[in-house]
Amino acid sequence: MAANLYRAITLFGFVVVALLLASGHAEAANGAYAVDAADISDLGSCKLESWYSTATNSDFAAVANPSCVVEITRPVELSVLTNYSRSDGELSTSLAPKAKINIEPTGIGKFGVSALASGTHDAMTGQNTAVFAEIPATYRFNENMRINLNAGWLWDRVIDRHYFTYGVGFDWKFTDVLQYTVELYGQAGHAEFASVIQPRVQTGVRYRPNDIFSVDVIYGRNITGENSNWITLGTTIRFPPPGSTRKPDAHL
Repeated sequence: MAANLYRAITLFGFVVVALLLASGHAEAANGAYAVDAADISDLGSCKLESWYSTATNSDFAAVANPSCVVEITRPVELSVLTNYSRSDGELSTSLAPKAKINIEPTGIGKFGVSALASGTHDAMTGQNTAVFAEIPATYRFNENMRINLNAGWLWDRVIDRHYFTYGVGFDWKFTDVLQYTVELYGQAGHAEFASVIQPRVQTGVRYRPNDIFSVDVIYGRNITGENSNWITLGTTIRFPPPGSTRKPDAHL
Protein backbone atom coordinates (compact mmCIF):
# COMPACT_ATOMS: atom_id res chain seq x y z
CA MET A 1 0.00 0.00 0.00
CA ALA A 2 2.79 2.40 0.97
CA ALA A 3 4.72 1.55 -2.19
CA ASN A 4 1.67 2.24 -4.38
CA LEU A 5 1.08 5.55 -2.60
CA TYR A 6 4.73 6.52 -3.13
CA ARG A 7 4.46 5.72 -6.85
CA ALA A 8 1.27 7.77 -7.20
CA ILE A 9 2.85 10.75 -5.41
CA THR A 10 5.97 10.48 -7.56
CA LEU A 11 3.94 10.39 -10.78
CA PHE A 12 1.94 13.40 -9.68
CA GLY A 13 5.15 15.25 -8.90
CA PHE A 14 6.56 14.74 -12.37
CA VAL A 15 3.32 15.84 -14.01
CA VAL A 16 3.57 19.05 -11.98
CA VAL A 17 7.21 19.46 -13.04
CA ALA A 18 6.20 19.29 -16.71
CA LEU A 19 3.43 21.80 -16.16
CA LEU A 20 5.90 24.22 -14.63
CA LEU A 21 8.69 23.68 -17.13
CA ALA A 22 6.72 24.13 -20.33
CA SER A 23 3.73 23.07 -21.90
CA GLY A 24 2.35 19.84 -29.94
CA HIS A 25 3.27 16.52 -28.56
CA ALA A 26 6.93 16.01 -29.36
CA GLU A 27 8.14 12.56 -30.23
CA ALA A 28 11.18 11.20 -28.42
CA ALA A 29 10.13 7.85 -27.18
CA ASN A 30 12.85 5.70 -28.67
CA GLY A 31 14.78 7.93 -31.01
CA ALA A 32 12.49 9.06 -33.80
CA TYR A 33 9.83 6.49 -32.91
CA ALA A 34 6.71 7.76 -31.14
CA VAL A 35 5.62 4.76 -29.04
CA ASP A 36 7.60 4.63 -25.82
CA ALA A 37 8.93 1.55 -24.01
CA ALA A 38 8.72 1.18 -20.23
CA ASP A 39 12.50 0.86 -19.81
CA ILE A 40 14.85 3.66 -18.87
CA SER A 41 18.63 3.65 -19.21
CA ASP A 42 21.10 2.84 -16.41
CA LEU A 43 21.64 5.36 -13.64
CA GLY A 44 24.42 7.76 -14.62
CA SER A 45 24.20 7.00 -18.33
CA CYS A 46 23.46 9.53 -21.07
CA LYS A 47 22.59 9.42 -24.76
CA LEU A 48 22.18 11.78 -27.67
CA GLU A 49 19.39 11.01 -30.12
CA SER A 50 19.09 13.01 -33.33
CA TRP A 51 17.10 12.65 -36.50
CA TYR A 52 15.99 14.42 -39.66
CA SER A 53 12.53 13.81 -41.10
CA THR A 54 11.21 15.06 -44.43
CA ALA A 55 7.65 14.81 -45.81
CA THR A 56 6.14 14.72 -49.28
CA ASN A 57 4.38 18.04 -48.59
CA SER A 58 7.77 19.77 -47.94
CA ASP A 59 7.42 19.74 -44.14
CA PHE A 60 10.56 18.72 -42.24
CA ALA A 61 11.89 18.30 -38.71
CA ALA A 62 15.50 18.39 -37.47
CA VAL A 63 15.67 17.10 -33.91
CA ALA A 64 18.29 16.72 -31.17
CA ASN A 65 17.33 15.01 -27.91
CA PRO A 66 20.01 14.66 -25.21
CA SER A 67 19.04 12.72 -22.07
CA CYS A 68 20.62 11.46 -18.84
CA VAL A 69 19.45 9.28 -15.94
CA VAL A 70 19.90 10.89 -12.54
CA GLU A 71 18.93 10.02 -8.97
CA ILE A 72 15.93 11.94 -7.60
CA THR A 73 14.95 9.60 -4.73
CA ARG A 74 14.99 6.99 -7.55
CA PRO A 75 16.40 6.90 -11.12
CA VAL A 76 14.74 9.46 -13.38
CA GLU A 77 15.44 9.93 -17.08
CA LEU A 78 15.56 13.64 -17.95
CA SER A 79 15.69 14.97 -21.50
CA VAL A 80 15.17 18.17 -23.49
CA LEU A 81 14.15 17.72 -27.12
CA THR A 82 14.96 20.57 -29.52
CA ASN A 83 12.95 20.54 -32.75
CA TYR A 84 13.62 22.90 -35.67
CA SER A 85 10.81 22.30 -38.17
CA ARG A 86 8.70 23.58 -41.03
CA SER A 87 4.97 22.98 -41.08
CA ASP A 88 2.57 24.54 -43.61
CA GLY A 89 5.42 26.73 -44.82
CA GLU A 90 6.15 28.18 -41.38
CA LEU A 91 9.45 27.63 -39.54
CA SER A 92 9.53 27.06 -35.79
CA THR A 93 11.85 25.97 -33.00
CA SER A 94 10.44 24.20 -29.97
CA LEU A 95 11.86 22.81 -26.73
CA ALA A 96 10.29 19.84 -24.96
CA PRO A 97 11.60 18.85 -21.49
CA LYS A 98 10.59 15.40 -20.29
CA ALA A 99 10.89 13.37 -17.07
CA LYS A 100 10.36 9.59 -17.01
CA ILE A 101 10.44 7.07 -14.17
CA ASN A 102 10.19 3.27 -14.22
CA ILE A 103 7.51 1.94 -11.87
CA GLU A 104 7.72 -1.80 -12.64
CA PRO A 105 10.81 -3.24 -14.40
CA THR A 106 10.29 -5.12 -17.65
CA GLY A 107 10.96 -8.84 -17.93
CA ILE A 108 10.24 -11.82 -20.12
CA GLY A 109 6.64 -12.93 -19.72
CA LYS A 110 5.46 -9.90 -17.74
CA PHE A 111 4.54 -6.24 -18.16
CA GLY A 112 6.83 -3.41 -17.12
CA VAL A 113 5.35 0.04 -16.52
CA SER A 114 6.69 3.60 -16.46
CA ALA A 115 5.27 7.11 -16.17
CA LEU A 116 6.36 10.29 -17.93
CA ALA A 117 5.43 13.93 -18.23
CA SER A 118 6.49 16.47 -20.83
CA GLY A 119 5.73 19.90 -22.18
CA THR A 120 6.47 21.94 -25.29
CA HIS A 121 7.72 25.54 -25.45
CA ASP A 122 7.86 27.58 -28.67
CA ALA A 123 11.26 29.28 -28.59
CA MET A 124 10.26 31.82 -31.26
CA THR A 125 7.04 33.08 -29.66
CA GLY A 126 7.81 32.33 -26.03
CA GLN A 127 4.52 30.44 -25.75
CA ASN A 128 4.05 27.24 -23.77
CA THR A 129 2.14 25.24 -26.36
CA ALA A 130 1.34 21.84 -24.85
CA VAL A 131 1.41 19.57 -21.79
CA PHE A 132 1.65 15.81 -22.11
CA ALA A 133 1.55 12.87 -19.65
CA GLU A 134 1.68 9.17 -20.46
CA ILE A 135 1.88 5.64 -19.07
CA PRO A 136 4.07 3.33 -21.23
CA ALA A 137 3.82 -0.44 -20.67
CA THR A 138 6.09 -3.09 -22.21
CA TYR A 139 5.60 -6.85 -22.46
CA ARG A 140 8.61 -8.97 -23.47
CA PHE A 141 7.83 -12.23 -25.27
CA ASN A 142 11.52 -13.19 -25.21
CA GLU A 143 14.92 -11.51 -25.52
CA ASN A 144 14.21 -10.50 -29.13
CA MET A 145 10.54 -9.48 -29.22
CA ARG A 146 8.46 -7.02 -27.24
CA ILE A 147 5.24 -5.05 -27.53
CA ASN A 148 4.85 -1.49 -26.20
CA LEU A 149 1.50 0.02 -25.21
CA ASN A 150 0.98 3.72 -24.44
CA ALA A 151 -1.96 5.65 -23.00
CA GLY A 152 -1.87 9.33 -22.10
CA TRP A 153 -3.29 12.84 -22.10
CA LEU A 154 -2.38 15.84 -24.25
CA TRP A 155 -3.43 19.42 -23.62
CA ASP A 156 -2.97 21.57 -26.73
CA ARG A 157 -2.74 24.99 -25.13
CA VAL A 158 -2.72 26.87 -28.44
CA ILE A 159 -6.33 25.93 -29.11
CA ASP A 160 -7.12 24.94 -25.49
CA ARG A 161 -8.16 21.40 -26.41
CA HIS A 162 -7.61 18.07 -24.64
CA TYR A 163 -6.90 14.72 -26.29
CA PHE A 164 -6.57 11.10 -25.24
CA THR A 165 -3.33 9.73 -26.72
CA TYR A 166 -2.59 6.10 -27.53
CA GLY A 167 0.07 3.96 -29.13
CA VAL A 168 1.03 0.35 -29.82
CA GLY A 169 4.42 -0.73 -31.13
CA PHE A 170 6.19 -4.00 -31.87
CA ASP A 171 9.98 -4.45 -31.80
CA TRP A 172 11.76 -7.50 -33.22
CA LYS A 173 15.52 -7.99 -33.01
CA PHE A 174 15.85 -10.39 -35.93
CA THR A 175 19.68 -10.48 -36.07
CA ASP A 176 22.44 -9.52 -33.66
CA VAL A 177 22.64 -6.03 -35.19
CA LEU A 178 19.25 -5.40 -36.86
CA GLN A 179 15.93 -4.52 -35.24
CA TYR A 180 12.55 -4.05 -36.96
CA THR A 181 9.89 -1.76 -35.49
CA VAL A 182 6.30 -1.03 -36.50
CA GLU A 183 3.98 1.26 -34.56
CA LEU A 184 0.55 2.84 -34.67
CA TYR A 185 -0.30 5.84 -32.53
CA GLY A 186 -2.47 8.93 -32.43
CA GLN A 187 -4.82 11.12 -30.44
CA ALA A 188 -8.57 10.99 -29.96
CA GLY A 189 -10.78 14.04 -29.54
CA HIS A 190 -12.35 16.88 -31.50
CA ALA A 191 -10.43 18.44 -34.42
CA GLU A 192 -11.24 20.64 -37.40
CA PHE A 193 -9.13 18.46 -39.72
CA ALA A 194 -9.71 14.71 -39.87
CA SER A 195 -6.01 13.90 -40.27
CA VAL A 196 -5.26 15.32 -36.79
CA ILE A 197 -7.17 12.47 -35.13
CA GLN A 198 -6.55 9.77 -37.74
CA PRO A 199 -4.08 7.00 -36.74
CA ARG A 200 -0.42 7.59 -37.53
CA VAL A 201 1.96 4.82 -38.61
CA GLN A 202 5.73 4.35 -38.66
CA THR A 203 7.89 1.36 -39.57
CA GLY A 204 11.65 1.10 -39.80
CA VAL A 205 14.89 -0.78 -39.26
CA ARG A 206 17.60 -0.03 -36.70
CA TYR A 207 21.23 -1.01 -37.31
CA ARG A 208 23.12 -1.30 -34.02
CA PRO A 209 26.65 -2.70 -34.54
CA ASN A 210 27.64 -2.14 -30.90
CA ASP A 211 26.22 -0.90 -27.61
CA ILE A 212 27.26 2.72 -28.27
CA PHE A 213 25.91 3.63 -31.69
CA SER A 214 22.82 2.91 -33.78
CA VAL A 215 21.19 4.29 -36.92
CA ASP A 216 17.49 4.16 -37.94
CA VAL A 217 15.78 4.39 -41.32
CA ILE A 218 12.02 4.91 -40.92
CA TYR A 219 9.00 5.35 -43.17
CA GLY A 220 5.99 7.12 -41.68
CA ARG A 221 2.48 8.15 -42.67
CA ASN A 222 0.64 11.15 -41.19
CA ILE A 223 3.16 11.25 -38.32
CA THR A 224 2.29 14.80 -37.26
CA GLY A 225 -1.35 14.78 -38.35
CA GLU A 226 -0.67 16.44 -41.72
CA ASN A 227 -1.68 13.50 -44.00
CA SER A 228 1.72 13.12 -45.74
CA ASN A 229 4.37 10.45 -46.17
CA TRP A 230 7.66 10.80 -44.25
CA ILE A 231 11.20 9.44 -44.41
CA THR A 232 13.39 9.70 -41.32
CA LEU A 233 17.11 9.10 -40.78
CA GLY A 234 18.13 8.97 -37.13
CA THR A 235 21.15 8.19 -34.98
CA THR A 236 21.73 7.46 -31.29
CA ILE A 237 25.02 7.75 -29.42
CA ARG A 238 25.08 6.23 -25.92
CA PHE A 239 27.40 7.09 -23.04
CA PRO A 240 27.58 4.47 -20.24
CA PRO A 241 27.95 5.52 -16.59
CA PRO A 242 31.50 6.62 -15.70
CA GLY A 243 33.62 3.62 -14.74
CA SER A 244 30.89 1.16 -15.73
CA THR A 245 32.00 -2.43 -16.37
CA ARG A 246 28.47 -3.68 -16.97
CA LYS A 247 28.02 -5.80 -20.07
CA PRO A 248 25.35 -4.75 -22.59
CA ASP A 249 21.90 -6.36 -22.24
CA ALA A 250 21.30 -9.32 -24.49
CA HIS A 251 17.70 -8.23 -25.12
CA LEU A 252 16.65 -5.31 -27.30
